[in-house]
Amino acid sequence: MTQQRYRDIAEWPLMGTALVFLTAYAWQVIGHIEGRQADVLEGVMWITWAVFAADYAANLWLADNRKRWFILNLHELLIVALPFFRPLRLLRLVTLLSVLHRTVGETLRGRVVTYVAGSAVLLVFVGALAVLDVEQNAPDAKILTFGDAAWWAITTITTVGYGDLFPVTPIGRMVAAALMMSGIAVLGVVTASIASWLVQRVEENTEAAVESAEFPVRADVRELLVEVAALRQELAELRRERQNET
Repeated sequence: MTQQRYRDIAEWPLMGTALVFLTAYAWQVIGHIEGRQADVLEGVMWITWAVFAADYAANLWLADNRKRWFILNLHELLIVALPFFRPLRLLRLVTLLSVLHRTVGETLRGRVVTYVAGSAVLLVFVGALAVLDVEQNAPDAKILTFGDAAWWAITTITTVGYGDLFPVTPIGRMVAAALMMSGIAVLGVVTASIASWLVQRVEENTEAAVESAEFPVRADVRELLVEVAALRQELAELRRERQNET
């Protein structure tokens, strides 16, 4: 089996695994789950993390040049390995984003607006979960509910930053920095898409205007060609008549 064949087969199962992880993580963070239920959700998240790790191992094994693939994908190794340490478990969300990017990016190729809108919504939701996870139990925390976290994520990703809510923990500030950079990237794609659409519309209108302007000229040229052909025919007949008279 080739690596590309494996990626095609594993695409949707990984998508499902990512959504299971996101559901379990959101349930745990928003619901303040404790005790046995928290252990079950934590187990589900570890199982999904193991699936992501197995996916990384499979891609490495099936790569044509394993050494080159390993070097070019060191970031994927870090994304898979670092969440093993509990303080860095938020990095599992990066794995989720990479899986969704791979799947959605292929299935929505050419549908830039839909893809960008979906990415923005996902980033806001994931960013809100991440910051709420680390902030809600911190001393002097400003972000205590999911509503607060969602509002903060929206103002952050759009680079507005009202300042009414802000993270107070180091990890929360790292999440904020990542969300701001992601927001700039998303806005950049939106701006580029709108600019490309406008340029395309201008070109189409220009071509239509040129064609509409050229149409009367082409009609006149066709009429002239018909008249010239008729005159040539008349001249040819006159020549034949003169030749017959002589």
